[in-house]
This record gives sequence, structure tokens and C-alpha cells, in this order.
Amino acid sequence: MDIDHVRSRFAKHFDGATGYVYASPGRINLIGEHTDYNGGFVFPGAVDKGIIAEIKPNGTNKVRAYSIDLKDKVEFGLNEEDKPRTSWAKYIFGVCREMIKRGVKVEGFDTAFAGDVPLGAGMSSSAALESTYAFALNELFGENKIDKFELAKVGQATEHNYVGVNCGIMDQFASIFGKAGSLIRLDCRSLEYQYFPFNPKGYRLVLVDSVVKHELASSAYNKRRQSCENVVAVMQKKHPHVQFLRDANMSMLEEVKNEVSAEDYMRAEYVIEEIQRVLDVCDALEAGDYETVGQKMYETHHGMSKLYEVSCEELDFLNDVAKECGVTGSRVMGGGFGGCTINLVKEELYDGFINKATEAFTAKFGRSPKVYDVVISDGSRKLA
Repeated sequence: MDIDHVRSRFAKHFDGATGYVYASPGRINLIGEHTDYNGGFVFPGAVDKGIIAEIKPNGTNKVRAYSIDLKDKVEFGLNEEDKPRTSWAKYIFGVCREMIKRGVKVEGFDTAFAGDVPLGAGMSSSAALESTYAFALNELFGENKIDKFELAKVGQATEHNYVGVNCGIMDQFASIFGKAGSLIRLDCRSLEYQYFPFNPKGYRLVLVDSVVKHELASSAYNKRRQSCENVVAVMQKKHPHVQFLRDANMSMLEEVKNEVSAEDYMRAEYVIEEIQRVLDVCDALEAGDYETVGQKMYETHHGMSKLYEVSCEELDFLNDVAKECGVTGSRVMGGGFGGCTINLVKEELYDGFINKATEAFTAKFGRSPKVYDVVISDGSRKLA
């Protein structure tokens, strides 16, 4: 992230002025996919790619915002009816409105922002943008009276109310709470969280982006969520305490095997096993056992591909190449149907893996994958 670039663009577009500079990161999720809406655990970390914004109160009731990457400038007011039409500006407007709803007296400001979170790679550039402005407005106009968890909810509410995406809390939570050298286990039911050490000396964390996004993702997502709810409803007849698959185990699933469809059974099997895998990875990290971490990542990929059926040919291919190259751990990251694999690679195998993955993928699919090295980094903060 280049602070000097942002400062020079801000000065150019706002008459040589200087403001305050804030940043928030994108995120990865090491393990724990499709567990959030089942009351389970996720295990994200902030990364060294994100959004930087310069912000200066301008003494009016208008926001003047410039997207450096898109070379686009938008002006809007702060009342509900002032919602801008430009899609990127809705994120900033939504954060302003959600902060106002929480009692922060947001006034007009000038701002320019840029980012280096790869778009479409599942690293949550939108959450980084929301977190940057929530964190900044809390300091500039709110005397830091909103706590960090509520700032994450500001970003989530922005998605729900102003962007039209019914997302969970993980992306904004990871962006705001991120800590260098640590991953965060978030309990999606209680919202309790705990930091775990992630210092994989001798290993690198790398995303390989298939550069594909299949269209069926949202309808397929809803269908899988429904499968999980179907199984819970049947289990509740014998086990009234089961509110989510988080509350179930494999023997309880076996009990209802003949009362649910084969498809619903497979979906539930994946989720119950995945929730346990997150806990196993936490134990492994505390013991410094990165080989077990990697093994669990491969198990997650198998489950997402064969039981939850949210992988695709390109992602399975990249996972197979990782296995062939001796990569410690590899799996599809995110909801599936495209996007990236996340890979834990020994440093001495890194070049060979990236070369093989790039060459083999290009030969098979006719286009090159994108490669992003990531380092676990700090969350939202003021830079200047």
C-alpha cells in the first residue's frame, strides 16, 4: 500500500490540502468455510494488502470522494435521500449513515482512497473500504466512542442496507481486529474471539487465483444453507437443543440419515467435520505443528469439493498440482465456485510450485492464474 501515492492524489484533487491518513486490510480465512451460518467457527487473519484513504473535514455537509484507482469523483450529502448512484460511493455513504445512526455527528469531508486488495480474489476489498472509513469517522467525528466490534457491524450493516449484500460479520471483523503474526478464531454464535499465533517460519502463504467466478454461486449458496437448516429441523425432534449444526455431532447425523435426503446428509457431514477442523487447527498452531494445519486444509478442500460440492474444475486442478508439488496445505478459499486456493508452502518448494501451477493451469485452461503472496498483518489504523 502506497501512502505517498494517495497523499499526492489527494493534494491534486483537493487544492493542495493535507488530511489524515487511515488504512484497513483485506483478509484471508485459513480454514472454516460455510461454518458461519451454521453457528460454528471461522479463522481469518488480516493481510498486507488493503485500502488507504486520506480524509479531511471540509466544513460543509457534503462528502467529496475521489477513487484514485477508478479516477472517479463523486459528491453526496449525508441524509438518507442523498444516496449516490455510483456503486463504490455507496460504501462510503453507507458507513456515514450507519455511524450517524449510532450517534456520531458526521460532517462533510474530502477524501481520496486507493487499494491493492485484488478484486474478485475473495480477500474482501469491500470490507477493507468500509473498515477504513468506519475507523476514521469514529476518530474524526465520534471521539472514538464506538467500540471496535460495533465498527465491524457498521461495515456489515452498510453491506445489508446500502449495497444489498446479506453478508456475515467475518470480513469486517478480520479487517478491524487483525494483528500481525496472529489469526483470529471467531465464534459465529457467541461472537467471542481468540488470537492464535501464526508464525510459519520456513513456510509461505500464497493465494493462487483461478480468475474464474461461476454464475450459480448465489443460488447454490442459498440451496446449501437450506440443506443445513433441513437437517437441523429433523434433529430437533430428538435433540431440541440443536439450534445449528454447531450443536450436532456425527452420531446425531447418523441417527437421522434415513430421514433426510442424501444431499442434505452430505452437506451436514461436511459442516460438522469442518467445525471440528477449525478447532484441530487451533490446537496444531499452539503446538507449532504446521504439518497438521496443512493436512486439515487438504481435508477441507476434499469436503468442499466432494461433500459440499462448491469447488470447480479449476480449483480442484490447482489443489491436485499443490499435492503433486509437496505443498504442505492447499484448499479452495471462500464460498467456492471460483476464486482462489490458499496454500501453505515450504520456502524451498515455493518457486517450483508456482512455476508448475502457472504452466500447467495455462496449458489446460488457456489463461494464467494470478499469484498473491500474503503476510498476516495488523488491522485498521491511522497512518498519518
